[in-house]
Amino acid sequence: MYIKKILIAIFFLGAVVMGFFAWYIYDTAFTGNTAFNNKEAHVYIPTNATIIDVVEEIEPLLKDAESFRTIADQKQYTSNIKPGHFIIRKGMTNNDIVNTLRSRNIPINVKFNNQERLEDLAGHIANQIEADSLSLMQAMTDPEFLKEVGMTKETGLSMYIPNTYEFYWNSSAKTFRDRMKTEYERFWNEARIKKAKNLNLTKEQVMALASIVQKETAKVDERPRVAGVYLNRLRVGMLLQADPTVIYAIKRESGDYNQIIKRVLYKDLELDSPYNTYKYAGIPPGPITMPDISSIDAVLNPEKHDYYYFVADVTNFGYHKFAKSLAQHNVNKAEYVRWVNNQGLMR
Repeated sequence: MYIKKILIAIFFLGAVVMGFFAWYIYDTAFTGNTAFNNKEAHVYIPTNATIIDVVEEIEPLLKDAESFRTIADQKQYTSNIKPGHFIIRKGMTNNDIVNTLRSRNIPINVKFNNQERLEDLAGHIANQIEADSLSLMQAMTDPEFLKEVGMTKETGLSMYIPNTYEFYWNSSAKTFRDRMKTEYERFWNEARIKKAKNLNLTKEQVMALASIVQKETAKVDERPRVAGVYLNRLRVGMLLQADPTVIYAIKRESGDYNQIIKRVLYKDLELDSPYNTYKYAGIPPGPITMPDISSIDAVLNPEKHDYYYFVADVTNFGYHKFAKSLAQHNVNKAEYVRWVNNQGLMR
């Protein structure tokens, strides 16, 4: 009888312990464990991450990181960690969170425009995907790849068409580069290629000229007119004489791309650089910045006119005054120079 009572007591004690354990597991798995106030939070799990890396990444979002680790172990997530971008929603339980991290990698939007160099583009993209700027530069300047696409380091920036693209966050540098090659080839459809040929320009020349148009005016509606000026000059054998190319040449020769140059001086026009279009005829060897699609299409669809000159319009800021003759241009230029001097812009 005594032994029977002991066995009954052990049974009930075991039942209590098991019940408590079951409740603990249930509570740990199915009680909300988020600590943020927004509707959702974004989590980025790097390639080859360990559970320690995951906990470090997700801990600021949780009330109790240890309970998350417990459920992650129970669900064998620790041996099947997926890299990528995931969205955790407010109020999610540990069970929900683990299931989310084991589910579909959610794409992100990668955006870029108007980068001046491949180095700038690499840094900009590295802030948006997992690949770092060094690996991106290595991929984008790989000699074999540039040879494959028919470009050089000088023209390589031409391959990256500014836009918004969908990528997985954990995309590699080569994945990014190869996707951009595909987008470049898609952009240069038969219609655009035909227009370039009709202008006697290669795709790379179009991109280089578009980069000058991009720097000359921020007004999209004025870009076809500016493009028409440069194409008129090329047609009659004039020098392009584009101030933005001189500014780029100064930056390139000095290695200081962060300097701000608001005024081109006469001495700058003597700089011996293939990018100095006051000294060297034709289109520069590569783009001086990344042109928008609007600038590229402005070159391919230029306004037809008889203008050969233009200068900033100080009565309508952002736009320019255009002239057919040098005499008229000099009048417009004198007005601009007076305004610049009055502003005290010496550089």
